[in-house]
Amino acid sequence: MLERRCKNSMFADISNTKGSIKFFRTIITTVFMVFLGSCGDRTLEIDSMENSYSQLSELTVKAPAAKREREIITHHGREVDDYYFWLKDQSYPIIDDTEVLDYLEQENNYFKTFLDSNQNLVDTLFEEFKSRVDKEEKSLPYTKNGYEYWWYFEADSDYRTHVRKEIGSDEIQIILNETELSKSYDYFVLGDWEISPDNTLLAYTIDTSGDERYQLKILDLETMQHKNDVLNDVEGSIVFGGNSREIIYLLLEQDRWHAKELKVHLIGEDQASDETIYLEKDDGFFIDFSLTSDEKYLVVSSSRSEVTESYIVPRNDIFSKLTQVVSRDQGFDIRLDHAGDRFYLLANDTHKNFRLISVLDNNLSYDNWEVILEGTDDRYFLDIKTFEKFLILKCRDKGLDTLLIGNYADSFEGIEFPESPATINLSYNPEFDQSFVRLNFQSMITPQTTFDYQFKDGRFVTRKIQNIPSGYDSSLYKTERIMIKARDGVEIPVSLVYKNGMERDGSSPMMLYGYGAYGSTISPTFSTMRLSFLDRGFIYAIAHVRGGAMLGYQWYLDGKLEKRENTFNDFVDVGRELIELGYSDKGNISISGRSAGGELMGAAVVQAPELWRSVILGVPFVDVLNTMLDEDLPLTPPEWKEWGNPIKNVEAFDLIRKYSPYDNIKAESYPPMLVTGGLNDPRVTYWEPAKWTAKMRHLKIDTNLLVMRINMGAGHFANSGRYERLRDYSEEYSFVLRAHEIEK
Repeated sequence: MLERRCKNSMFADISNTKGSIKFFRTIITTVFMVFLGSCGDRTLEIDSMENSYSQLSELTVKAPAAKREREIITHHGREVDDYYFWLKDQSYPIIDDTEVLDYLEQENNYFKTFLDSNQNLVDTLFEEFKSRVDKEEKSLPYTKNGYEYWWYFEADSDYRTHVRKEIGSDEIQIILNETELSKSYDYFVLGDWEISPDNTLLAYTIDTSGDERYQLKILDLETMQHKNDVLNDVEGSIVFGGNSREIIYLLLEQDRWHAKELKVHLIGEDQASDETIYLEKDDGFFIDFSLTSDEKYLVVSSSRSEVTESYIVPRNDIFSKLTQVVSRDQGFDIRLDHAGDRFYLLANDTHKNFRLISVLDNNLSYDNWEVILEGTDDRYFLDIKTFEKFLILKCRDKGLDTLLIGNYADSFEGIEFPESPATINLSYNPEFDQSFVRLNFQSMITPQTTFDYQFKDGRFVTRKIQNIPSGYDSSLYKTERIMIKARDGVEIPVSLVYKNGMERDGSSPMMLYGYGAYGSTISPTFSTMRLSFLDRGFIYAIAHVRGGAMLGYQWYLDGKLEKRENTFNDFVDVGRELIELGYSDKGNISISGRSAGGELMGAAVVQAPELWRSVILGVPFVDVLNTMLDEDLPLTPPEWKEWGNPIKNVEAFDLIRKYSPYDNIKAESYPPMLVTGGLNDPRVTYWEPAKWTAKMRHLKIDTNLLVMRINMGAGHFANSGRYERLRDYSEEYSFVLRAHEIEK
């Protein structure tokens, strides 16, 4: 399932994928980390509140005040007042309303005033973060189709250089220089790139505005000249057909960030003549496509929430009729791969946590499915990958990552890892006949380590350990997993990390992170930036609330639709119990979440404002009711299966109105907040953070700092480039650190 309001945080787990779009879409994220320190400034004051902790006060310069213009929305005989509806540019997706843009600039200038008075702290944080980055990082090489590929960073470069050399040759060819490609743009993201089967062409996609509307170009690797072909409005991902002259891609609609057509482009032809091989007529479904591991088949999927319809077509006969594997009418989700003469499927048709199935590739009927492993309550099957001689399954057993390996004939065995809880992912494994599987392993105290697991003898070969130039000693830190009982009696997993010697006496400041949507799990991963946070006495915690899938697929179902409020209650209850257990204190916990996690932050601050020291709402999905009522937005129809359809269903309307953060702001005191957004964001539109900020500033009765940063040249994922993103994070951390009165 591809979540439309992406969970990715600023410290996402970046495995050895080839392109950034895979990072943006499939990332198993780490969490927001805060660095500690401060500097003197004259525009900020600390005001005492009812508890023993002080709150970061608003600036001495006047804050922006958005005009109030009443708009009444009526559904099911119910009226909703919205005084900031005007902040949505009525010509969207074109954004040219000068009054709207002026307000956003006023907010950015107000935030800049905060930064100006804290620039030393921002710079200090940036340099600390940068000191832990391997300036000349180089990827592990991998072999594919007779060539060895890898990438590297040049010192102080924001972007990668991709190279290859033919097996047996010493000649290295630069095939893609992101630094050169990015020079003409303020924003640059390489989406996907693929080499043709005959090794002569490279196709790649780029986004230069943050709107995730990619352009596709083709490079001749023999002449190093671009073909005349330039494809626009591409979703991002690409695959070559079997004859090296065909490129498969998704075409985005002109005025909507949504793709209905899976296209095939013939190199040398006009884009207008590209043939559609799959058309999705239902706006509630999203198309995805990929090759099987043996690269014999193209898999085409169309999915919505808990349902996937899937087709296959031979890669070497891409224009032939698609063969359906599963219909949407069957009402379940599947993932599939191929080896030999069989497809291997994970399906949750009989158990929500999926079961493992095989079926002959020439007789795919549901009646012919053969069960290999049944589904269970304790084991959640997450992913499948086939190799010539073995099969790998990514699982989560009672919330703990694990891998199973089997040889197609005998039973599966678990792979033993040196530490748990940890995050275990398959790395990039392009060769179907390789004798090993490349894995990434990390925990909240163990830097990312890449292993090659040898199938024949079960050996781990360590291939790469994350390099931290400034140094790191894992023995100085401790991580643990605890369970906290929510108000309805359900136990919520919580991952924690802190420096050794921490006393559970309530004196430690804390950063608590959460997401809780789309079945996406915030994994306990490692972050170099978090070290600055931990070394200054913070405890860092992840609340694995319902709506994610830490404890299986049912964990996801128990946090959506009519059960959505479980997610918010879980997070608040985790905060309260961490205080009771002595990990921190009331009013001394900062919280953070992005996108749907930003919705969680809004709900948590509305429900229990007294608990939090500061709040970061990153690209927050806070205007839930209005968004779900706007069916013209491309992401709204598919989201109805996550949140409910308030247009047709009065119960859904009432429930969403009850918890939608924007609709529940009231006149009371709130902790300091930093709200972020991107003008070109197609996932959480810019007016959601803007409306939240405007309404919150009008209604709150405290004098605590509220600032908003809208990136006017980017989208959902903020600035591009590895160092530019660090600069963004240093700004956000400075806000939290000032809230905790930590001066250095």
